[in-house]
Amino acid sequence: MPPRTSLLATTTLALLALSAPLAFSAPPQPRAVQAAAAWNTDRAAEAVAARPAAVTTSGTENAGTPASAAFDSNPATRWASDFADNAWIQVDLGSVIRVSQVKLEWEAAYGKQYVLEISRNGTDWTDFYTENEGTGGTVTAHTYPQEATGRYVRMRGVERATAWGYSLFSFQVFGGEPAPASTTRSNLALNHPAYGNLYQHAGNSPAFVTDGGWPADLKADQSRWSSDWNQNRWVGVDLGARSTIQSVDLYWEAAYAVNFDLQVSDDNRNWRTVYQPSAAQIAERRADIKSPGDAVGRHDTINLPTPATGRYVRILGKERRSFYNPAPSTAQFGYSLYEFQVWGTGGSAAAAYPALPQNPGGAYRQTFFDDFTGSGLDRDKWRVVRTGQEMGSVNGESQAYVDSPDNIKTQNGALVLESKYCKGCTTVPGGGTYDFTSGRVDTNTKFDFTYGRVSARMKLPVGDGFWPAFWLLGSDVDDPSVSWPGSGETDIMENVGYANWTSTALHGPGYSAAGNVGKSQTFPNGGRADQWHTYAVEWTPEGMVFTVDGQVVQTTSRQKLESTRGQWVFDHNQYVILNLALGGAYPAGHNQVTTPYWGLPQSSVDRVAQGGVKAEIDWVRVEQK
Repeated sequence: MPPRTSLLATTTLALLALSAPLAFSAPPQPRAVQAAAAWNTDRAAEAVAARPAAVTTSGTENAGTPASAAFDSNPATRWASDFADNAWIQVDLGSVIRVSQVKLEWEAAYGKQYVLEISRNGTDWTDFYTENEGTGGTVTAHTYPQEATGRYVRMRGVERATAWGYSLFSFQVFGGEPAPASTTRSNLALNHPAYGNLYQHAGNSPAFVTDGGWPADLKADQSRWSSDWNQNRWVGVDLGARSTIQSVDLYWEAAYAVNFDLQVSDDNRNWRTVYQPSAAQIAERRADIKSPGDAVGRHDTINLPTPATGRYVRILGKERRSFYNPAPSTAQFGYSLYEFQVWGTGGSAAAAYPALPQNPGGAYRQTFFDDFTGSGLDRDKWRVVRTGQEMGSVNGESQAYVDSPDNIKTQNGALVLESKYCKGCTTVPGGGTYDFTSGRVDTNTKFDFTYGRVSARMKLPVGDGFWPAFWLLGSDVDDPSVSWPGSGETDIMENVGYANWTSTALHGPGYSAAGNVGKSQTFPNGGRADQWHTYAVEWTPEGMVFTVDGQVVQTTSRQKLESTRGQWVFDHNQYVILNLALGGAYPAGHNQVTTPYWGLPQSSVDRVAQGGVKAEIDWVRVEQK
């Protein structure tokens, strides 16, 4: 069955004896029972041909580039607008549906700035995707976790990238009609809001478990939710109203749950377990170990001995499947579920995702400040981080962080983090010998906070592989059920030894390490990293704005990040970190140095040995509303 289908579907279910409520079988063949008004790529041409008024536009370049060409499933035809920044194109879906994603295929004349919007009446519009730095090509905008339910969808241009108009080869809308309230047995979850905790990326969000799509072989990588790699993960659905739940169908990808709880709730907070697989069923699932390439999924039908009541239904994973990867070693991934069907009576199509948090009003006030004018580090404000104690070795870096005045001190009204070299001189608790020492301090347990304007004035060392950083890390990073990157990381300033640029970045599920959401900035007018500069981020519920000396260098909205990359994990406490690392993955990625240390050439080793490789911090400030 194709993913995100525009057809409502039902399946014929085998009724099982109550003594064996969990059964495994091949997925039944769906049959169409009602045509919905959402047009996927298979339905677009039919929709336009049947109702030409379904697609309208502010204007076209000429008769050969009509609005309907963006919906005809023909990659050789296109819509082109008139030459105006405020041009638009919209489609009437015929009835109200929940839109799960929109896919745009731009021609060379693309939108630099544009908005995707949805409306119930064609007059009052709500945006669900805003692009301010468009580069053309193919753009897939997922709506999760926003409420995007309506009859009309449009692309509204704000600024063209060229002197021509806007030009689209294809404008695809995916979604389906939410299951209405029912007095007869039906799948109450179809196209309803779905929720979960940490998931892999935007293309595997919880929204996919209620879209009506799954592959017949339960193997293909399509239309599925996939958690991050942790056993304590869940996914659930809002039925819209208190319902009577008779059975549940789970269409798993190969990474299924060996053990899980089926739970119901009236408020999406307090949960009641209504089903668990038996010990024999768990043992059978646990024993099914194959290579990832050979493994396939499962179809579980859970018939409840006694119907349950509740508005919310979820699966809470307790044990992940194991794989040969390769044999005889085993590996475990996350949980992966194609479809979550809840069969019963009740429900309501009015179920909706809650509104996303908005920026608070009011003025900023200072809540943390240190100008390092004391005789030493203020330990009421700062924690000294030590390798082998507060943290382990990370990123392939060469230094050990230690608590020593040789590495961490205040001098001339500034905090100084200085690196030292001594071959094989430093051994840390737990083992490990290092040739370098350096300094790292943070505010964890001293000052953890949510949202604010965070800034520091800094002067950095210049030289290949010197890696100073000013950043924030989620305070739950040490919780094994969260860890990194689920904790979130905000890099306000990183430098890997180059004089003319620094970088900013966000790390989270689906956008971590080299795949982060980041930018680099070059100092204007011959500026250098070893001069004093002010680095800052304004962190709000709606996004992040990074600046250098007051000039914006990166703007990342929550809406765009979740639409295209992955989960926003910045609605909880973070803490401030200042450190000076040597070598490691990030510097090596630029300087390509492998010896004598990864990312740290001999010339830089000599510089550290001579003394004076240090990062200086004049002050650090946090302001909050």
